Order: sequence, then C-alpha cells, then structure tokens
Amino acid sequence: MFNNKNILITGGTGSFGQHFAFTLVNNYNPKKVIIYSRDELKQYEMQKKIDFKTLNKFRFFIGDVRDLSRLRLAFDDIDIVVHAAALKQVPVTEYNPIEAIKTNILGAQNIIEASLYSNIKKVLALSTDKAAAPVNLYGATKLVSDKLFISANNLRGKRNIKFSLVRYGNVMFSRGSVIPLFLEQTKNNLFTLTHKDMTRFNITLDQGVNFVINSIKNMKGGEIFIPKLYSYKVRDLASAINKNAKIKFIGLRPGEKIHEELIAESDSFNAVEYKNQYVIHSKLNNNKLKSNFKSFSYNSKNNKSFLTINDLKLLIKQQLKITA
Repeated sequence: MFNNKNILITGGTGSFGQHFAFTLVNNYNPKKVIIYSRDELKQYEMQKKIDFKTLNKFRFFIGDVRDLSRLRLAFDDIDIVVHAAALKQVPVTEYNPIEAIKTNILGAQNIIEASLYSNIKKVLALSTDKAAAPVNLYGATKLVSDKLFISANNLRGKRNIKFSLVRYGNVMFSRGSVIPLFLEQTKNNLFTLTHKDMTRFNITLDQGVNFVINSIKNMKGGEIFIPKLYSYKVRDLASAINKNAKIKFIGLRPGEKIHEELIAESDSFNAVEYKNQYVIHSKLNNNKLKSNFKSFSYNSKNNKSFLTINDLKLLIKQQLKITA
C-alpha cells in the first residue's frame, strides 16, 4: 500500500503526524513522506529527530490548510493524504470560534478541492469522539468536516479517489492531553479535575497510527472507522499517577462533556460491528446498505471495557519509556 508511494500528512508535526511519519519510513518503503504544516519551528525540531539514513525520504512543506493554492501545489504527485491538521483544544475553539471554522471546516473543504484536482488516490481524515453528538464548537466543526469528507465521494465523478475517516478518543501523552497535565500537577501534590464522574476513551499513539494504517488499506470510500477502545475514569487516572495527592474539583470547562461518545445513537443504525472496530457506512454512498435496527450508543461511560488503576499505572509507565 505504501511502498514507492508519496504520502502527505497535514498537521505533520503534531503528535500523531510525527509518529505516523516515522512509522511509515521505518516499517515501509515510501517514496516520500511530505510534512505539511504552518510552524517552521516544529518542522525544524522534527528534522532533528530524523536519522540521517532516512532523511532523503522526508520533505517539509510550510503551508496552511486554509490556503487552497498552497495545498494544490503541495498535492502535486501525491498518492495518499492523511489529514490530521486541526484546531483541537476545546477551550481555545470556544473562545476563537471563527478561527476554528476557518481551519476545521474551510480547511477540510480546501483539502477536498485540492485532492479532486490532483492525482491522489486516497484521502483519510482524522476525526474525534467530540464530533459524535457535539456540544462544543470543536466537535461541531469536526462533525461538519466529517460530513464534507463523506459527501466528497459524490463529487469525484470518474476520478479514482476515495475519501474516508477515522474517529477515536483521547491519545495518551499527546500535546494538550490530561496525562502530561497531571504529571506536572503531581509535583504540587494537587490535581484539578472538572467533574468527579468524568470518563474518557483511551488510545496510545501506536494504536492510533496502526489503526490509521489498516484503515487506509481497507477503505473503499465513505466509511467512518472507529476502533474498539478501553475507557477510564479520570479520578482513577489521578490515583494511578499519585494516589496521595489532593483533588480539587473546578467544574466543567466551556463545551466539556462528562462522558464522550464515539457512536451516537442516531448514527448506530448505519454502524456495523467487527471484532476490533465499528464501521459507520454512509447511505449517501451505499444505497444497498441495510440498517442496523438495534440502536446503541458507544460511549465512554457505558463501555464494556474499562482500565483499572493498575492498568493505567502500567500504561503510563510504558508510554513514559517510549516518549523518553
């Protein structure tokens, strides 16, 4: 799938983008991996991590997904696009809604248009659990983005191009996530939690990257791929890091959910369950799709699989070794 292919990653200097890029180069034989992002400092820092033997596999492209002409230039001779660029912080997007719309919605439109006028074969966009029944602006913009990518399959005409999505939950140790915050707060023996009953889905960077790779291999266009994940209680996460620290409850932040959803009940009618994943199919692209008449909600509260405090301790220890 990836051998001798040119693969472009938007938001390529982010936590996922870097891990995905290094995984491609180390485990496959791509012709080129193009890092497309707007921050020259992060690109410089990423370049310093690259082994000299694989340096010729990488290309770095300064650009913003808001800039259609720049995207069209960057997409020349690209086979696969993985769209990971987004404004992701819930409080930031609540305070800066227009900026979130420009990046997450108009940026998605630009990715689609640039792809349709290039020779790209596959476009896989990264979604989020916050896009399922959204209550915050970030989730709402990503829901619109998801709809755009699914409907893009109806715009392709005779072009040999497919658009699909991957949706998953919180990535352990990603920038802005709760674990780095708690590791910093434990120095003062005090954790700030927004709600005592809060739960979240959990996925590691390795799991996320491998799931994206498998989704690219299997995508036919129009799917939302959702991995089966473990959940955890945020209070258990705090105990796993420091069981003796005090906890201060500060109330929900603007746009924050107590529990997250990966499949809303209204979407479950088009969801098909497999051993390790769910796939939401679009009736826009598949008129023969039979509805699933057993509605359900796949959420972090009612999930059948939960991480214990000991599980979380072990995972944090493993991930600390990887990120060291």
